[in-house]
Amino acid sequence: MLKILRIVLPIIVFVLAGYSLLSGNHEVMPYMMFFMGAMLLVMGIAEIKDARKKMGVICINVSIFVFYVSVQGLLLN
Repeated sequence: MLKILRIVLPIIVFVLAGYSLLSGNHEVMPYMMFFMGAMLLVMGIAEIKDARKKMGVICINVSIFVFYVSVQGLLLN
């Protein structure tokens, strides 16, 4: 399950970033940030499972910050 999410989430982030860059429509940025936070959360869980706890905790902390920024972007738009 984690392997599938580690493949699908970066693809979603890449597509949303490409769309935003090419079209000039920056209203999808909070959604891109949300999926980036989910991607970092999955990476953090996978790192903790692989016994690399420091990197896992860092990824989870960064994902919490990205989720916060995403929610701020959604509420302010």
